[in-house]
Amino acid sequence: MSFWTAVVLIVALGVLADIMKNRYRAHHGIVQDNQGNESRALAGLDPMVQRELEDLCERVKVLERIVTDERKSANIAAEIESLRDK
Repeated sequence: MSFWTAVVLIVALGVLADIMKNRYRAHHGIVQDNQGNESRALAGLDPMVQRELEDLCERVKVLERIVTDERKSANIAAEIESLRDK
C-alpha cells in the first residue's frame, strides 16, 4: 500500500466516523451551540410552545392539502376563505 493510499484511507475513515457520530447525535436529539456546549433539543418543551407547534403542524397539513388538490383555483380560493372563517 502506497503512502497516498494510506492517507486517503485514513481521511475516509475519519469522515465516516464523523458521519456516524452526527447521525447518533441527531437520532438522540443532541444539539451543539456555537461555544461547543451540548444539550438535548426540545427537552421539556413548554406546554405553550408545544401547543403552538401542534397548531403550526396543522396549518402545514391544510396548506399541503390545498396545494396538492387538483381543483380549479376558484374552488381553492373559496376553501381558503372558509378556513379563515373557522
